[in-house]
Amino acid sequence: MMFAPLLEILEDAFWSGLTALGFALAFNVPRRALLACALVGAIGHAARTLLMAASTGIVLATLIGSVIISLLGRALGRFHHVPPPVITVAALIPMVPGTFAYRTMLGAVQLVSAPPELRAPLLDATLINGLTTILVTLALAFGSVVATLLPRARRS
Repeated sequence: MMFAPLLEILEDAFWSGLTALGFALAFNVPRRALLACALVGAIGHAARTLLMAASTGIVLATLIGSVIISLLGRALGRFHHVPPPVITVAALIPMVPGTFAYRTMLGAVQLVSAPPELRAPLLDATLINGLTTILVTLALAFGSVVATLLPRARRS
């Protein structure tokens, strides 16, 4: 059944775009750029989801998704006459590793009161979640600046 994964990715893109739109509204993005924020957020997160479905790790998938957001933000920023971060910041937010950060903090709190026989597996899970949080956040940061490293086209 080919349509089930496609529908899941389209649903993911829809909700990610809606999230990006919500943050764009919260950040007072100009009206002319709101649709671009939603579209770029949807495309970037859908790319990450598609890559993860193809067995790419979350860190590499996030890096590629954030590079896509960075490049699209640069192009659409020029088109909508806004600085690229106006579009990219809201579009990157759906990829923030909130679940991993939450599990890291929850594991740290549980470690305090865990019985000795459960501490080792709990510590392992907490460290893995913490490292994943850090690496995904770094991937977002590095990917988001890729477009700024590319030369701009000169006007004649």
